[in-house]
Amino acid sequence: MDKKIRAAVIGVGYLGKFHAEKYTAMDGVDLVGVVDTDKARAEAVAANVGTTAYTDYRDLLGKVEAVSVVVHTPAHFEVSRTFLENNVDVLIEKPMTTDLVEADRLIAIAAERNLIIQVGHLERFNPAVVALRDIIKQPMFIESHRLSIYKPRCTDVSVVLDLMIHDIDIILNFVNSEVKLIHAAGIPVISAEVDIANARLEFANGCVANVTASRISTRNERKIRIFQRDAYMSVDFANHNITLVRQTEEGNNDLVPGTDIRQLSFDSGDALDDEIRAFVQSVSARSTPEVTGKMGRDALDIALNIMNQISKTSGQFQLG
Repeated sequence: MDKKIRAAVIGVGYLGKFHAEKYTAMDGVDLVGVVDTDKARAEAVAANVGTTAYTDYRDLLGKVEAVSVVVHTPAHFEVSRTFLENNVDVLIEKPMTTDLVEADRLIAIAAERNLIIQVGHLERFNPAVVALRDIIKQPMFIESHRLSIYKPRCTDVSVVLDLMIHDIDIILNFVNSEVKLIHAAGIPVISAEVDIANARLEFANGCVANVTASRISTRNERKIRIFQRDAYMSVDFANHNITLVRQTEEGNNDLVPGTDIRQLSFDSGDALDDEIRAFVQSVSARSTPEVTGKMGRDALDIALNIMNQISKTSGQFQLG
């Protein structure tokens, strides 16, 4: 990479400060500045990474080619729109926007100007998810559990947009078929928003996914189980292992006859570093990002439909 990408981070709270650290450590990037409406926080992060602090993101227009948008979700649209309209590529944290109208507008602006939108679905860069790409063919049943110990900083949105959307994105990517029917339930327990939710997604190709997310658990757990015609995969993200059960002619396993059972381990890796490096590479090469704006929009569409059904407390919501 001959020319350094001039980048900035908009919003340097809990997650944004890590974005700033990753950019600073990359050879092909010049972190021009960090922005936060909290001046003291912006200055503290800027001092830590050796860049300039700003309190108004518009002061960076004309100075950068790429930005990470890590502000509160309701501000995603306005901040991202401003940069796109000034020919700046954007990495937008999930969820992409608060509604589909905003998401569609951002996608349209990027298409008109040949710009890049990458959506921050971090789990796409999880080493376990990457390892499954060559194994998964046509999953027909998926079950995921994403449980988290209560964290007050995350309760300004529903657990569907906070946690479940990660698994929605992973599942949509693996199944690659249209969702036809959703059954969902959820309730607020501690916060004003839904804290625990479950959704059953039925796809046009016959696949069914059962997705559970909770942020009032006594433990952290991230597991996904995937079944297809010739294999079963169980991924434990927290303990960094995959159980792979495959049908083979030579299989002599007594537990599941005719199969071979293997335990695979994977490094925890640094998904955020991989995500930002992928974004920088897309910006430099003008290539399609790993998680496009449309992919972020599709995950948001399902998440909003789940939330809509939960708000009705019962019943089914027919798509399309």
